[in-house]
Amino acid sequence: MVYEKVSSDMNFVDREKNVEKFWEENHIFEKSMENRKEGPTYTFYDGPPTANGKPHIGHVLTRVIKDMIPRYRTMKGYQVPRKAGWDTHGLPVELEVEKKLGLDGKDQIEKYGVEPFIEQCKESVWKYEGMWEDFSHTVGFWADMKNPYVTYHNDYIESEWWALKEIWKKGLLYEGHKIVPYCPRCGTPLSSHEVAQGYKDVKERSAVVRFKVKGEDAYILAWTTTPWTLPSNVALCVNPDEDYVKVTSKGYTYYMAAALVDTVLGEGAEILEHYQGKDLEFKEYEPLFPYAEKRIGNKKAYYVVCDTYVTLTDGTGVVHIAPAFGEDDSKVGHRYDLPFVQLVNEKGEMTEETPWAGTFCKKADMAVLQALEDKDLLFDAPLFEHSYPHCWRCDTPLIYYARESWFIKMTAVKDDLIRNNNTINWIPESIGKGRFGDWLENVQDWGVSRNRYWGTPLNIWECECGHMHAIGSKQELHEMSDDCPEEIECGRYFKRTKYPLFKIPCKKPAQIEGATPLAEVEQTMLFDLESDYGQVNNLAGKDDHAEQRMIDLLLRGLEEHESPAEQKERLGLA
Repeated sequence: MVYEKVSSDMNFVDREKNVEKFWEENHIFEKSMENRKEGPTYTFYDGPPTANGKPHIGHVLTRVIKDMIPRYRTMKGYQVPRKAGWDTHGLPVELEVEKKLGLDGKDQIEKYGVEPFIEQCKESVWKYEGMWEDFSHTVGFWADMKNPYVTYHNDYIESEWWALKEIWKKGLLYEGHKIVPYCPRCGTPLSSHEVAQGYKDVKERSAVVRFKVKGEDAYILAWTTTPWTLPSNVALCVNPDEDYVKVTSKGYTYYMAAALVDTVLGEGAEILEHYQGKDLEFKEYEPLFPYAEKRIGNKKAYYVVCDTYVTLTDGTGVVHIAPAFGEDDSKVGHRYDLPFVQLVNEKGEMTEETPWAGTFCKKADMAVLQALEDKDLLFDAPLFEHSYPHCWRCDTPLIYYARESWFIKMTAVKDDLIRNNNTINWIPESIGKGRFGDWLENVQDWGVSRNRYWGTPLNIWECECGHMHAIGSKQELHEMSDDCPEEIECGRYFKRTKYPLFKIPCKKPAQIEGATPLAEVEQTMLFDLESDYGQVNNLAGKDDHAEQRMIDLLLRGLEEHESPAEQKERLGLA
């Protein structure tokens, strides 16, 4: 066989095009796969691009690096599946379509119509498909682009449903109200990874506020970096282990941390009494504003609580508590059963109960400060500079906001994650032991749901009675529902309500055919519904391992809901 002489010219682009043409005409990529079909499988996971954005120089680098490893493993004799994929879901696609249609926010999307909006999203994702394919060929990226996986196709969505059902069966998927970083413009929570992409240095006003003590001519001096949350205040928090004082200064009497008197009040302050933080617990004060009255209900509010998260590095040693707007606040609120007051709506605007209805919460800071000044309750409003998270997509300041969301309980498998990470040969080692390892050490439950329209529908069906069922496949949906169409697009918009789109019979344990009615139970009965759905095999007294597993699950649930100790005693689990 005679080989062509290798050209020595400097026309590299033409030479690359000729190689690319040779590969294509002779099906070199396909032959490389065929030659290794009997070899051991090596799997390389590659996060797919979104085809509604143009490729750029950053994609060149990543695609080249991602191509090197499968090529190397193929040369070593492995079969390396190299199926191309397209990430078609997500907020970036929605924002692109919003821009195209001249819409601004969720209200306008719903007015336009969710179904036609979804169709526009589906079309938008293929805007630059041809450009991506040409780019991939040009850089020599080998992958099966004729038969790609697409995240809005049924087979892909079903794989997600299957995974979520497996997580559900393990008790690791749950719905809850949690304080999450939330973009009011996009109307959705952000993951910790997304939050990390949008920090900016900003200068804002903080507030040192006088809270009038009930029955005393004195004030509790508290500090906050978020004045807009003060209308939602329900408590004040001190550190139970630190020293506090009652002190007079310039005609006022204050309660605050002893270590911060000189810093906050300056010279001339006279200390009257000394306390431990714990001594101030349950001391009552008068609310700053009347706007939360209707939301308080029968719960007790406006008193001092204790928690060790309060530090003496800044402020007054006293912080205000608004459980709807901070993770620490929320935990303290649960422990003391404080009322939940959220005078900010999903758009990030102050609600109608306040005089600032319709104002974006962070822009309401100055108005709130002025209202406190008018009441002679504002001690100081110092300017401070800090790094604050903004939405990486739309540049809107994020707020920490209590949202109904679905979470994967990563904290329950933290030890497993760390143990597996320690088996990985990280290069460089500092990534695995440092950046990634540190992240695992502080892992939080993963918020997987988004309050948007263009994405995989969550596979949880909720009955009117509150019972929930996880659907694992399209076939299961057909089997459980008499009115589910034969051909159904899994990625269509399922409006989130408490009622299923299709009728699915409730399968909660009390309704299982043949199950013993609770009123007739005369002995301890314990069933594992995962393996014994019909409640035939009573495990009580027969399977110590199963009993302990159920007890552990119950204890975990009690801990998560911060149940009082006496509840464990009543259940015999103390």
